[in-house]
Amino acid sequence: MPDKKTKIILSIETSCDETAIAVLKCSGNIKKPIFKIIANEVSSQIKIHRPFGGVVPNLAKREHIKNLPKIYQKIKKEVVGLERKIDLVSVTVGPGLEPALWTGITFAQDLAQKIKKPLIGANHMEGHLFGFLLSEQENKLDFPAIGLVVSGGHTVLLKMTSLTKWEKLGETVDDAVGEAFDKVARILDLPYPGGPEIERLALSLPKGEKPSINFPRPMLNQHNYDFSFSGLKTSVLYYLRDNPKTNKANIAASFQQAAIDVLTKKAMKAAEEFSAKSIILCGGVACNKTLRETIRKESEKRGLSFFAPEMKFNTDNAAMIGAATYIHILAKKKSLKIEADSTLNL
Repeated sequence: MPDKKTKIILSIETSCDETAIAVLKCSGNIKKPIFKIIANEVSSQIKIHRPFGGVVPNLAKREHIKNLPKIYQKIKKEVVGLERKIDLVSVTVGPGLEPALWTGITFAQDLAQKIKKPLIGANHMEGHLFGFLLSEQENKLDFPAIGLVVSGGHTVLLKMTSLTKWEKLGETVDDAVGEAFDKVARILDLPYPGGPEIERLALSLPKGEKPSINFPRPMLNQHNYDFSFSGLKTSVLYYLRDNPKTNKANIAASFQQAAIDVLTKKAMKAAEEFSAKSIILCGGVACNKTLRETIRKESEKRGLSFFAPEMKFNTDNAAMIGAATYIHILAKKKSLKIEADSTLNL
């Protein structure tokens, strides 16, 4: 790998049902990394998986195999002399669906070998965590910071003392919050993916009407930072069974509010206990506008800086994988094995 301050990284992401390739120009140091997106392409498979109510791993694999060469050729047309310009290739190795992960890894291995460039494995969750760094605005992140990672597979609360040093304060003991959104969506007969559909339905409540169903706030008052959303989902199931004529918009809004209350209060409690100066919200569920606005307002009340990726960088993409790779290089961390690890964590 060339020893120079600026690196051009081609990154590949296939952990679930988005096929993505990006090219990033990365510079700066660990205190102030700078990213310029040269190319960023994402192909979604939502329409393919929607009839099944969720992602089918082998279907995702088939689509990744079909899409990767097409996206790569599109990137090559966008970036003249691409294979000569890039310094290294990176690929998501986990967490995610193993058949999907292996498709990206195999493509990346073949590409790196063909163009004679180093290959580095990247952590998908670190990609989400660093997604806010892709903003064109200057990110003045002060530490300590509290990181809240919310997605379909994970709900994790971190205490961060730098971009490369963190301690896990808590995580979900059962369903992740995004998984709960998807399951409640199925209970309400909403299409996949459930998160955006729950939010859309919740926002359809008449103006001035507030969510009125008092669903439980699991583990809210326990003296730890763990989460549990399985019981909340079950409460929705039983409520609808016993009250079939209830306005579904009220159910969706009440469920959403319960989940947001837990996430917000735990994050603010951690910020107070550890004298945090900043809050980072990231992951697919960070697309939820009500969640973003709630945590932003609560952060500002406490004089905390609030950071979240732009909407387009919250869902799975390869640009965030390139950012995570560069931070990994700057931190001089041990390279991840180039093999699928479906349970890889932060």
